[in-house]
Amino acid sequence: MSLPKIAKLTPQTTALFICDIQERFKGVIWQYPSVISVAGKMIKASKHLDIPMVVTEQYPKGLGATVAELDISDAKICLPKTKFSMFLPEIHQLLQKHNTKSVLLLGIESHVCVLQTALDLLDNSYDVHVLADGVSSSNYPEIDIALARMKQAGAVITTSESALFQLVQDAKHEKFKGISNLVKEYSEATKVNKLLYKNVSANL
Repeated sequence: MSLPKIAKLTPQTTALFICDIQERFKGVIWQYPSVISVAGKMIKASKHLDIPMVVTEQYPKGLGATVAELDISDAKICLPKTKFSMFLPEIHQLLQKHNTKSVLLLGIESHVCVLQTALDLLDNSYDVHVLADGVSSSNYPEIDIALARMKQAGAVITTSESALFQLVQDAKHEKFKGISNLVKEYSEATKVNKLLYKNVSANL
């Protein structure tokens, strides 16, 4: 019996995927402010660690643009889409160009666009790290089921803070202080986010 693959994160081979965090979902998605907060933290981290950021917007004509709280001006690509998965040809080309091996995935909805993106990435041999504190759905029970499905398929279910410290690996890393300060900046939001994935972790 073969041992499971150990998926690690390094800034040089990682991309950040921001999936459909759009204006029209406000008031609809469970704990949406927490999802936006985690996305904001990861966007700042991606700039600090020079990790390429990929953003999609599901049918923006009807669902609006990415929420104003998020600064996506440094995104390598921001694409409108009707396909649920983010794994579009233009994005695949970008991942190949940057020699991407791992993807940090967050956004909405857990059981639709996030799930299908994770499955497509896994099917194309990418390591997928789903941030449990950075995904949600309009229907809360869907979150647990979707995360369990992604884990079953081979995705790593983790948290934003865990992923950030894995990316720097060592307190002597030149970018550690900046990441540590970022974690502290979002510490209160992280406490709130624990409510988001408390039940999730118990069911994985």
